[in-house]
Amino acid sequence: MSTPFDTDLADNRPLGRGDVKTLVLAALGGALEFYDFVIFVYFAKTIGHLFFPAGASDFVAQLQGFGLFAVAYLARPLGGIVMAHFGDRVGRKRMFTLSVFLMAIPTLLIGLLPTYASIGLLAPILLTLFRIVQGLAIGGEIPGAWVFVAEHVPVKRVGLACASLTSGLTAGILIGSLVAAGLTARLAPDDMLSYGWRIAFILGGIFGFFAMYLRRWLSETPVFARMRERKELSAELPAWVALRDHRAGTILSMLVTWLLTAAIVVDILMTPTLMQTAFKVEQARAFTGGSLAALALCFGCFFFGLLVDRIGRGLTLLLGSIGLAVATYALYFDLHAGGAYLMWLYPLVGFSAGVTGAIPAILVGAFPPAIRFSGISLSYNVAYAICGAATPLLVGFLARSAGGLGPAHYVGAVSLVGVGCGLYLLLTRRRFYLG
Repeated sequence: MSTPFDTDLADNRPLGRGDVKTLVLAALGGALEFYDFVIFVYFAKTIGHLFFPAGASDFVAQLQGFGLFAVAYLARPLGGIVMAHFGDRVGRKRMFTLSVFLMAIPTLLIGLLPTYASIGLLAPILLTLFRIVQGLAIGGEIPGAWVFVAEHVPVKRVGLACASLTSGLTAGILIGSLVAAGLTARLAPDDMLSYGWRIAFILGGIFGFFAMYLRRWLSETPVFARMRERKELSAELPAWVALRDHRAGTILSMLVTWLLTAAIVVDILMTPTLMQTAFKVEQARAFTGGSLAALALCFGCFFFGLLVDRIGRGLTLLLGSIGLAVATYALYFDLHAGGAYLMWLYPLVGFSAGVTGAIPAILVGAFPPAIRFSGISLSYNVAYAICGAATPLLVGFLARSAGGLGPAHYVGAVSLVGVGCGLYLLLTRRRFYLG
């Protein structure tokens, strides 16, 4: 039976203890760092009220908060390309550690930042700057993390390795959801506006520094070490080589990233807030449902990662995209009818969104090792900047149309793109790199 990737390395060994240690430490650190990035969205409405002039409606405050959340996506390509360039030249591990530091500092500062009532226009300006730094950090973190774990494990376990890291990242969403739900349940609304939201960001800063400590125990990837020893590192600008010589891989990577943004940004991050504004679901119930969905997402990522190693990327992406569309429509139709089955359907959506766990294996295999970090970072971050920045505002408006079903229509349309990419992989059987 052939391996999922073409490679000149006969790496058919079983998953070892060292591999497991690397995956666990990388996933745990990724969870703590991604918490720092996404906690913002759970307090979008609160931040919209506190960092802009008073008197805005909940809907306008939510859009203002989503707008600031989206700003970070615009910064991702720059951070990703610069960090990836050095990741392909000087090593994966150094950039893997730097990204955590760049995330922890602004998260802590956001938690300490005075509001509009205290310092006026300077408050949203500083908040925007901190979000930009977070965007720079996450732009290098996620592609670098996928490359790091994929280059540490046997070829036949790349799907599992990338999915375990993605599951760790999504665990950061779960932690954020639980923190938001816990604070909301224990603090009065006035206390949340006064200081409760700050607790979530200060915790994030602490989490970030702990993630830096964990990454001290990780070693450089064997693939990069081999390239450095053999002097096989790219002599040209890696990002340019990816655009010039690997256009098909770049386009494919951008399209599947669009699917990833729809699943994570709309179904997981935005839906708890949209439930409250579009369907009048009480805040505690919405956050509880979001926590269940985030937990199911962690398991879904593992499931689809294992599926990649078993049946291949194309068929996994095809089936997962269809499942994502069906589950999303089921949830939003139920919300439109009153939300009687919310606590059952939202976890199903979360599990279906686990198709995102299969996408990193596609990205990792799309580029050869010498330019892999840059190729992934360029395609993934540019696509995420475009889709991630536009999606919160677009879906925020769509939530007011079609009886609140607009977000489901958006996810359904993007899922068709995923189906097309899955068919492309199945029909072309194009070469994928790993060694």
